[in-house]
Amino acid sequence: MGKFRVQACCLLLLALASGVQAESGERVLRVAVLTNSPPMSYTDQTGKPAGFNIGVARALCAEMQVRCELTVVELADVVDAVAAGKFDFSAVSLLATPARQAKVLFTKPYYRSNSIWFAQAGVEPGAAIARVAAVAGSAQYRYAKAQGWQVSTVDHHSDFPALLQAGKVNAVLIPMATSLTLREHPSIQPLGLETTVLQAPELSGDVCYSVDPRNPELRDRINAAFDQIKRDGRFDRLNTEHLPFRLQ
Repeated sequence: MGKFRVQACCLLLLALASGVQAESGERVLRVAVLTNSPPMSYTDQTGKPAGFNIGVARALCAEMQVRCELTVVELADVVDAVAAGKFDFSAVSLLATPARQAKVLFTKPYYRSNSIWFAQAGVEPGAAIARVAAVAGSAQYRYAKAQGWQVSTVDHHSDFPALLQAGKVNAVLIPMATSLTLREHPSIQPLGLETTVLQAPELSGDVCYSVDPRNPELRDRINAAFDQIKRDGRFDRLNTEHLPFRLQ
């Protein structure tokens, strides 16, 4: 009887050890996120990533039953980092432009976006007096530079209010979702800025997540997970929690 107990104990220890080894060898997906694009992605009061895209990333990982490690990066680095295999995918709202499609895989679109020209009255896109700011690495920045506009580059959407209030720029070019947060900023409201939706194809269209180009299977799994969180209501609940409008 004593011998049996010793053997049983040893078997239990081996089983526990095997479990630890399996757990330590668990595949962890590396996910690139932003924290400078509210309400899509930002840092909450506890210093942790939060926002719509953060919630969607966690819902996708839960649906795929994988553990995900979120790492904050700059927008300008996202596509190249995913293309190089530094991340398995990015939970970043990206327009699926031809230049980006040549580097990374894209998931199916999860909403459509427009770009907003947010400027002082009378400051039109392309006008000689226009001094516009845009986030480095964004489709908006690339478009403004391609037009030959006078462009100031920032790393964070949170840099816009100070530039506008100080008169260093008189316009910003930003995604539609970000414009909602910017309009509500206390220092912006007294400036009387006007909103114009730009219809250029380079500034509007399908928004997707980017995926390591060596892993089409992961792209397909993320697509299936998107379908499921939309069917079961998780996507809509995150939409309601973080955004004052319904994503289309």
